[in-house]
This record gives sequence, C-alpha cells and structure tokens, in this order.
Amino acid sequence: MSTAVIILAAGRGTRAKGPVPKQWQMLGGCTVLERTLQAFSEHPALGPFVVVTHPDDHIFVQNLQKGLLVVHGGETRSASVQAGLGALQGLGVKVVLIHDGARPFVTSALIDALCVALKTNLAAAPALRVTDALWRGGSGFVLEATPRDGLYLAQTPQAFDFEVILSAYAQLSTPAADDVEVARRAGVAVKIIEGEHNNIKITEPNDFARALTILNGYKS
Repeated sequence: MSTAVIILAAGRGTRAKGPVPKQWQMLGGCTVLERTLQAFSEHPALGPFVVVTHPDDHIFVQNLQKGLLVVHGGETRSASVQAGLGALQGLGVKVVLIHDGARPFVTSALIDALCVALKTNLAAAPALRVTDALWRGGSGFVLEATPRDGLYLAQTPQAFDFEVILSAYAQLSTPAADDVEVARRAGVAVKIIEGEHNNIKITEPNDFARALTILNGYKS
C-alpha cells in the first residue's frame, strides 16, 4: 500500500499577475511547481505522484521530472482533485496527500506528522491558529469585531484515507473550497495538525518576495 501525492497546478493564478500562471513562474532558479515537487519527491515514503495541470500548459509540463502522472484538471478545484483521484484508482493507494502547487515550502516534518495522524484518523490537515484580531467589514469600514476563538488558517497538504476521500468526492454535488470541506460534508472527522508559518501559498505578487526570503533562509 502506498502514500500518493496529488499536486494541484491547473489554476490560472490571476491575482499573482506575471507573464505565466504563478506555478510556472521562477523562484530561485526553478519554477514554483518544480520546487513544490522537489519537497515531496525528496521524502522517501511517498509515491506515486499525480500533477493536475491545465491543458494550455503542455509547454511547461514537458519540462517536469520524469515518472509523474500528469492529468488535466477541471473548471473548479474540486473537479481537478477528482481528476487526480481518478488517476490513482487501481494503483493500491492507501493514503493520499492533496497539495496546492503554489505552496513550495512544505517540510518532511509536516508530511510525517500528517502520516502519523492518519494511523488513528481517516483525515488530517495542517492549520495555524488565528492570533490577530478579526473584523467584519463592509463598504470599506469596520462593522464589528469577530471572535477568533477556535478559528484556524487552513493549509495543505490535506491527508486522507484514499477510499474515504474518493467516496466523499463521489457524493459531492457542488464545488467546495478545499478537500477538508468535502470530507466534512460527507461526515468525516478531520484531525487538525499544527501548520507551519513558512508553508505559504503564493497568491499575490508580493508573495514572491516573501518566498525568496524563506528560500534564502533555508540556504543560509
């Protein structure tokens, strides 16, 4: 039985701007997606790997490392995950980690923590507790303060028993924000694992500067 990884890289990432989608932009000598893949491929207990891409990105896909299963995604994140899960059926996968291609700094320690959690849970995901004050706003003004107790910032990879998340997606009738939401809709309890502050998702242009700072910190 294996621990598979699905990397989602089919989005257009328009908020990040740039000449190409963010996962194909350069970050310290290689693309964001290549750096994300490297973080997983260096872990000895993972594989097979599925990369979900956009049909228009074939020129970039041909430069990826060999041995990957590459499939085309759908119009929504949920559809892309379903495409990735479909590619893994029949391969003897026990556990699957589903990760954003634009999160290039996942660590082996976080992967290990998720795998340990799955020994006693059907699903687990990393998150950071919300520590800042929260406001609800409208029309550019603060309307009210919102209690932050029990609130978390969700991260990936989100980890699941393969058959459980496959079944949860088979029941999905409307798109979901992430895989945890899909699992929760299907009644699956999801264990929260402590996330990592450097496990950022590149979303906007200034995130590249932060990513370079993190990368240079690893090298120093």
